[in-house]
Amino acid sequence: MQDKMLFVWLLLLIVFIIVELVTMGLTTIWFAAGSLTAALAALVNAPIVVQAGLFLIVSVVLLLFTRPLAVRFFNKERVKTNVESMVGRQAIVISEIDNLEGIGQVTVGGQEWSARSLEEGLKIPVGTVVFVRAINGVKLLVEPK
Repeated sequence: MQDKMLFVWLLLLIVFIIVELVTMGLTTIWFAAGSLTAALAALVNAPIVVQAGLFLIVSVVLLLFTRPLAVRFFNKERVKTNVESMVGRQAIVISEIDNLEGIGQVTVGGQEWSARSLEEGLKIPVGTVVFVRAINGVKLLVEPK
Protein backbone atom coordinates (compact mmCIF):
# COMPACT_ATOMS: atom_id res chain seq x y z
CA MET A 1 0.00 0.00 0.00
CA GLN A 2 2.85 2.41 0.80
CA ASP A 3 4.31 1.89 -2.70
CA LYS A 4 0.95 2.80 -4.21
CA MET A 5 0.76 5.98 -2.13
CA LEU A 6 4.29 6.96 -3.13
CA PHE A 7 3.22 6.55 -6.75
CA VAL A 8 0.05 8.61 -6.14
CA TRP A 9 1.97 11.47 -4.47
CA LEU A 10 4.61 11.52 -7.22
CA LEU A 11 1.90 11.50 -9.88
CA LEU A 12 0.16 14.42 -8.16
CA LEU A 13 3.51 16.23 -7.93
CA ILE A 14 4.01 15.87 -11.68
CA VAL A 15 0.45 16.96 -12.46
CA PHE A 16 0.73 20.06 -10.24
CA ILE A 17 4.06 21.02 -11.81
CA ILE A 18 2.68 20.60 -15.33
CA VAL A 19 -0.38 22.69 -14.51
CA GLU A 20 1.89 25.37 -13.01
CA LEU A 21 4.12 25.40 -16.09
CA VAL A 22 1.10 25.73 -18.38
CA THR A 23 -0.66 28.47 -16.40
CA MET A 24 2.32 30.35 -14.92
CA GLY A 25 -0.09 31.82 -12.40
CA LEU A 26 1.35 30.61 -9.09
CA THR A 27 -1.72 28.45 -8.61
CA THR A 28 -0.57 24.88 -8.04
CA ILE A 29 3.10 25.14 -7.07
CA TRP A 30 2.10 25.12 -3.39
CA PHE A 31 0.27 21.81 -3.84
CA ALA A 32 3.29 20.40 -5.65
CA ALA A 33 5.35 21.13 -2.54
CA GLY A 34 2.69 19.45 -0.41
CA SER A 35 2.77 16.41 -2.72
CA LEU A 36 6.56 16.24 -2.47
CA THR A 37 6.35 16.32 1.33
CA ALA A 38 3.71 13.57 1.33
CA ALA A 39 5.81 11.50 -1.08
CA LEU A 40 8.79 11.78 1.27
CA ALA A 41 6.55 10.68 4.13
CA ALA A 42 5.37 7.69 2.05
CA LEU A 43 8.99 6.86 1.32
CA VAL A 44 9.66 6.42 5.05
CA ASN A 45 6.44 4.38 5.44
CA ALA A 46 4.44 6.98 7.36
CA PRO A 47 0.73 6.17 7.73
CA ILE A 48 -1.57 7.45 4.98
CA VAL A 49 -3.28 9.78 7.45
CA VAL A 50 0.09 11.40 8.21
CA GLN A 51 0.86 11.70 4.50
CA ALA A 52 -2.48 13.38 3.78
CA GLY A 53 -2.08 15.63 6.80
CA LEU A 54 1.37 16.72 5.69
CA PHE A 55 0.08 17.38 2.18
CA LEU A 56 -2.71 19.62 3.51
CA ILE A 57 -0.61 21.42 6.11
CA VAL A 58 2.35 22.15 3.82
CA SER A 59 0.11 23.20 0.92
CA VAL A 60 -2.05 25.53 3.02
CA VAL A 61 0.85 27.06 4.96
CA LEU A 62 2.81 27.77 1.78
CA LEU A 63 -0.28 29.12 0.05
CA LEU A 64 -1.16 31.48 2.90
CA PHE A 65 2.30 32.72 3.80
CA THR A 66 4.40 32.68 0.64
CA ARG A 67 1.94 33.36 -2.17
CA PRO A 68 1.46 37.07 -1.34
CA LEU A 69 5.23 37.55 -1.28
CA ALA A 70 5.72 35.63 -4.51
CA VAL A 71 2.95 37.54 -6.30
CA ARG A 72 4.45 40.85 -5.17
CA PHE A 73 7.95 39.75 -6.25
CA PHE A 74 6.88 38.47 -9.67
CA ASN A 75 4.56 41.40 -10.41
CA LYS A 76 6.86 44.25 -9.40
CA GLU A 77 7.73 45.01 -13.03
CA ARG A 78 4.06 45.09 -14.01
CA VAL A 79 2.85 48.51 -15.09
CA LYS A 80 -0.74 49.49 -14.53
CA THR A 81 -2.75 49.95 -17.68
CA ASN A 82 -4.49 53.21 -18.44
CA VAL A 83 -7.80 51.85 -17.17
CA GLU A 84 -6.36 50.39 -13.94
CA SER A 85 -4.73 53.72 -13.13
CA MET A 86 -8.15 55.43 -13.10
CA VAL A 87 -9.34 53.85 -9.86
CA GLY A 88 -8.92 56.26 -6.96
CA ARG A 89 -8.53 59.36 -9.13
CA GLN A 90 -10.73 62.44 -9.14
CA ALA A 91 -12.89 63.27 -12.12
CA ILE A 92 -15.21 66.11 -13.14
CA VAL A 93 -18.70 65.40 -14.44
CA ILE A 94 -19.13 66.93 -17.92
CA SER A 95 -22.47 65.32 -18.71
CA GLU A 96 -25.05 64.56 -16.00
CA ILE A 97 -24.75 61.02 -14.66
CA ASP A 98 -28.07 59.20 -14.47
CA ASN A 99 -27.99 55.40 -14.20
CA LEU A 100 -31.70 55.09 -14.96
CA GLU A 101 -31.27 56.80 -18.33
CA GLY A 102 -27.84 55.24 -18.87
CA ILE A 103 -26.07 58.55 -19.44
CA GLY A 104 -23.11 60.38 -18.01
CA GLN A 105 -19.55 61.40 -18.77
CA VAL A 106 -16.55 62.55 -16.79
CA THR A 107 -13.08 63.81 -17.58
CA VAL A 108 -10.05 62.33 -15.88
CA GLY A 109 -6.64 63.70 -16.73
CA GLY A 110 -7.98 65.36 -19.87
CA GLN A 111 -9.66 62.18 -21.14
CA GLU A 112 -13.40 61.72 -21.48
CA TRP A 113 -14.99 58.55 -20.07
CA SER A 114 -18.51 57.21 -19.83
CA ALA A 115 -19.49 57.05 -16.19
CA ARG A 116 -22.17 55.67 -13.91
CA SER A 117 -22.91 56.33 -10.26
CA LEU A 118 -22.11 53.64 -7.72
CA GLU A 119 -25.35 54.55 -5.95
CA GLU A 120 -28.43 53.61 -7.94
CA GLY A 121 -30.95 56.41 -8.35
CA LEU A 122 -28.41 59.16 -7.63
CA LYS A 123 -28.14 61.81 -10.33
CA ILE A 124 -24.82 63.62 -10.37
CA PRO A 125 -24.93 67.09 -11.98
CA VAL A 126 -22.41 68.65 -14.36
CA GLY A 127 -19.40 70.19 -12.62
CA THR A 128 -19.45 67.83 -9.64
CA VAL A 129 -16.09 66.43 -8.55
CA VAL A 130 -16.31 62.65 -8.18
CA PHE A 131 -13.95 59.82 -7.27
CA VAL A 132 -13.48 56.83 -9.55
CA ARG A 133 -14.14 53.75 -7.39
CA ALA A 134 -14.26 50.94 -9.96
CA ILE A 135 -14.48 50.09 -13.63
CA ASN A 136 -17.24 48.11 -15.30
CA GLY A 137 -16.40 47.36 -18.91
CA VAL A 138 -15.67 50.75 -20.47
CA LYS A 139 -17.52 52.78 -17.85
CA LEU A 140 -16.09 54.35 -14.73
CA LEU A 141 -18.13 53.82 -11.56
CA VAL A 142 -17.96 57.02 -9.54
CA GLU A 143 -19.24 58.60 -6.36
CA PRO A 144 -19.41 62.27 -5.39
CA LYS A 145 -16.55 63.75 -3.37
